[in-house]
Amino acid sequence: MGLGVYFDNYIYVLLFMLLGVALPVAALTFGRFVRPSNPYAKKLTTYESGIEPTGDAQVRYHVAYYIVALEFVIFDVETVFLYPWAVALGELGWVGLNTGLIFIGILGLGLAYSWKKKVLEWN
Repeated sequence: MGLGVYFDNYIYVLLFMLLGVALPVAALTFGRFVRPSNPYAKKLTTYESGIEPTGDAQVRYHVAYYIVALEFVIFDVETVFLYPWAVALGELGWVGLNTGLIFIGILGLGLAYSWKKKVLEWN
């Protein structure tokens, strides 16, 4: 078996990489030449549902919103890891069961800590 077989595989990878770059660039370039362009002052202003924007664009939110959102993402992602564990539990045996219970226990400790710090209460 010569080196030509290995290089043939790399040619396909290189071809896909070139197409992956060339097609979006070609589509965006074509769109730039075809689309109409008529910028004027009114068209370049900020548009918010037909209402003129008033006030400051930066609105402050309470930090509890961010913490609850972060905890939701953490617990949501962690529960995704429980599905493969539950499917393979029969093959994993006692070691797999104990590992999963430790994992769930750590999640429970995180929830208890958040509850104790009163992060989950809306005042």
